[in-house]
Amino acid sequence: MAGDSHDIEYQLFGNDIQIIEIILDPGETVIAEAGAMNYMEDGIEFETKMGDGSKANQGIFGKMFEAGKRALTGESLFMTHFTNKGSGKTRVAFAAPYPGQVVPVRLSETGGELTCQKDAFLAAALGTQIDIVFNKRLGAGFFGGEGFILQKLKGDGLAFVHAGGTVVKKQLAGGSLLVDTGCLVGFSKGIDYDIKLAGGLKSMLFGGEGIFLAHLSGTGTVYLQSLPFSRLADRIYQAAAHLGGKDKGEGSLLGRKLDGDNS
Repeated sequence: MAGDSHDIEYQLFGNDIQIIEIILDPGETVIAEAGAMNYMEDGIEFETKMGDGSKANQGIFGKMFEAGKRALTGESLFMTHFTNKGSGKTRVAFAAPYPGQVVPVRLSETGGELTCQKDAFLAAALGTQIDIVFNKRLGAGFFGGEGFILQKLKGDGLAFVHAGGTVVKKQLAGGSLLVDTGCLVGFSKGIDYDIKLAGGLKSMLFGGEGIFLAHLSGTGTVYLQSLPFSRLADRIYQAAAHLGGKDKGEGSLLGRKLDGDNS
């Protein structure tokens, strides 16, 4: 069972495109997704490992199995471990791959676990277990936007997830919440996740809100994002397709001739 995580400190910088700077005491370690690191100070050494390090006595086959499950989420098979090998405090910084906010979550305050989007995890204290969970609900699996696979972070220390746009934290106490499937970042233990139809036929076809909505109920914490990366990517794609068509903006790069004619 995950637990006894390193008790790390941190500082957040920025508003819309945030960076998280983690302060490590001598001997402390933080784990992160491969490629998430921005900079680090002298004294920190990093090592790429197959696994999150939460199971110290895990054999090679167990590590390969865990890595294979991570591959199902589209993430790297490996994780990077950053350890302070010096004699004083040192810092290492991480940032999300797209505009948004970094959300610090102390897992001991969310029932020891947080279920989140499969690409939401950024970094965590050593001792945190990063696992995947298969959604048992058929409707949620097919129509939930994230498929059957979600990430589950387990432990008692700090974990950092990233989300697009502005993050809203909702507390449910036996109530329920309907959410656009792409706007859900994560939820704590005690929250039940399912998918429901958005409404009548006309609303589903012409409402612009999608056919299905995520239904969250129970008692716990829900994290929402205002700008899912999928929505941002769709708008960029639509704009690029428009600019690449006949209606090219004057002076735009896409409006210039690319056939060698410099006139």
